Amino acid sequence: MNIKNNITKFSQNLPPTCQLIVVSKTQPIEKIREAYDAGQRVFGENKVQELVPKAEALPTDIQWHLIGHLQSNKVKYITPFVHLIHSVDSLRLLEEINKQALKAGRVISCLLQVHIAEEETKFGFSPDEVIALVNNADLENLKGIQITGLMGMATFTENTDQVRKEFRSLKKLFDDVKKINSSRVAMKELSMGMSGDYTIAIEEGSTMIRIGTAIFGERNKPTT
Repeated sequence: MNIKNNITKFSQNLPPTCQLIVVSKTQPIEKIREAYDAGQRVFGENKVQELVPKAEALPTDIQWHLIGHLQSNKVKYITPFVHLIHSVDSLRLLEEINKQALKAGRVISCLLQVHIAEEETKFGFSPDEVIALVNNADLENLKGIQITGLMGMATFTENTDQVRKEFRSLKKLFDDVKKINSSRVAMKELSMGMSGDYTIAIEEGSTMIRIGTAIFGERNKPTT
């Protein structure tokens, strides 16, 4: 895979309303540096233990996004520098991010992860839970966070109609939440679409696509 060419292709073909998040999980520093040298400045990592050393080793003008499941006890390690957390899946996690953000003197942007796929998953709010959360008066007390959008993953299937339906449902929820008045909520970002379904996601209103395989090739398998 020619990383530079792939970065250029995405940069030239994406609509101005959609941002490329290059998913660098399991990729070595050298490959991330190749993408950086090609002009990419926004990267997504799944695990805190992989994100922290990469952030320390690479240029400071990179925007790091945490896109994988986040455990409350790991929040403190990324709050000093993380740009956006895509995967907030509980009020408890939001409260911990708020606590650590205030300690770091920051306001951290967060996306609420919504379970839209038909596949079983442990993580993600239901649409009703999202509406309940953003209407929760206690949210106003969390001065260290800002909910700036939603994130979702479609079912892994070749049925493009189903994928489109799931992305469309997330966009509708995004538009519904936008109408709710809260000082801690400002709907700007809709993170949906990966290497296999990003074109559909863009058509359905995505503002952020998370691309790894189509940039780097197949993921490196962790060594055991």
